[in-house]
Amino acid sequence: QEAWQEIPHVTQYDFGDITELDKTRKKLKKEGEKKEIKVTFLPFLMKAVVVVLKEMPRFNSSLDHNGENLVIKNYYHIGVAVDTPSGLVVPVIKDVDKKSIFKLSAELMDISGRARDRKLLPNELQGGTFTISSLGGIGGAHFSPIVTPPEVAILGVSKSDWKQVYDKKGKSFNARYILPFSLSYDHRVIDGASGASFTTRLSQVLKKESFFED
Repeated sequence: QEAWQEIPHVTQYDFGDITELDKTRKKLKKEGEKKEIKVTFLPFLMKAVVVVLKEMPRFNSSLDHNGENLVIKNYYHIGVAVDTPSGLVVPVIKDVDKKSIFKLSAELMDISGRARDRKLLPNELQGGTFTISSLGGIGGAHFSPIVTPPEVAILGVSKSDWKQVYDKKGKSFNARYILPFSLSYDHRVIDGASGASFTTRLSQVLKKESFFED
């Protein structure tokens, strides 16, 4: 409630073509099964977000307690919203840029399980620089997530689905796997043009599976 009242929110909506990325995920999923690691789409999304955050550091920042100075973070601690029987909690995965897809997958398995069992440590819920809230496993096309202070932006991910997309070069419709997502941000720090640039760049990154080679 405090975040909604004090932060002037703007939400930018977009889509990402994850057809090729999904092929990469399925390949790594098979490799992960041998190690008893469940490879979901979320670690790929975390890595994609970090690519964009490094290019647009204003999104990986916070306002000081006076709301006057912007503190740019040079580390990438990504909060991940987890639905538990006790409500929504947001554990933080530290140093995402330094970890592989398998390492992130293993950490997500561990931290999600302990979140549901209410066994997270206090420091595992602190220090995030950017948050991802995923409702893809539940459904829906778009939603407007609320920014988590002192962060200045949050990504909301909805359910992916197959769509017929027109290929101008080939002059034909092709089935593509499309991910809808939305970016809410603090309008005191980020303007609309920057918000649109972020979602556009994220769409480009998601389309290039080469960003996620382990």
